[in-house]
Amino acid sequence: MTEKTTGGGGKYDWFWFLLPALILVVIFFFLPIIITFFISGTNMSTATGFQNWKWIGLKNYQRISSHPETLEHLWLTVKYVAFTLVFFNLGMSLVIALLTTHISRGVGFLFRAVWLLPRITPVVVYVMMWRFIAADAPYGILNQIIIKPLGLKTANWLPMAPFLFIVLVNGFIGASFGMILFSSAIESIPKDLMMASLVDGSSYLQRIRYLIIPHLRWPLLFVTTFQTLSLMTSFEQILVLTDGAYNTEVWALWAYHKALSTYSGNLQWGFGTALAAILVTIGIVMAVIYMRYFKFEELVQEPKIETQ
Repeated sequence: MTEKTTGGGGKYDWFWFLLPALILVVIFFFLPIIITFFISGTNMSTATGFQNWKWIGLKNYQRISSHPETLEHLWLTVKYVAFTLVFFNLGMSLVIALLTTHISRGVGFLFRAVWLLPRITPVVVYVMMWRFIAADAPYGILNQIIIKPLGLKTANWLPMAPFLFIVLVNGFIGASFGMILFSSAIESIPKDLMMASLVDGSSYLQRIRYLIIPHLRWPLLFVTTFQTLSLMTSFEQILVLTDGAYNTEVWALWAYHKALSTYSGNLQWGFGTALAAILVTIGIVMAVIYMRYFKFEELVQEPKIETQ
């Protein structure tokens, strides 16, 4: 005979448990979004200050729609996010995770630790390394090691292939993030399933397609969503590398230049936050699309296990 025990907590104990996290989310996420959309409807700038601004509604968005550089910055951002996400943040990170989890644990750990160096290196130091890689002879590493020994003409490769370099600079940082999550998820797959697949005679590619990838739906959803939003809004590496020169001014960097850094010194806070608000809106739409594509509702369903 067993006794039925019940907890002594109240009905809404879960609310008090989540309240500290809820407060942090409201203060550091929802309030900044509300403030961003509010300022985007004003003409606020250094000329108006915080007291003489006026409410102008959607005029900043109208300026953006008719601005001659809007399509250029938008298309560059789409290409930059797509190439970096597919080839590095997802593709390379998944390949590294698969390779390092199928070799000896010590060697795999060492290899993953090396890939973490771009993420933990200060941005200025890391980007300056890339500038020295691309620089003209006698300083450029690329010219000294590859171009010059081949008898080819040396050059400063950054202005010649600026898009490639902004993808590489951010891609090697982003690859480490997915690598950690994918490696952990692969290690958590029950060993019995892996052994059963080997007994059944499955090849390495078959194990990846039919066993490993289905177990990575949660990490794939998280990495894809997080890295898309991160790439859309991050610009510090591009700022240090080119500061938008050579047609590398992505949307987030454009917003920064308009709101916080202009040659005339008249910082257009309203116009810059309108640019940022568009990024926020696009990010929300992309997150919803990803959740629908990865079938988020199925991922969060409770296990169908009968209980007595």
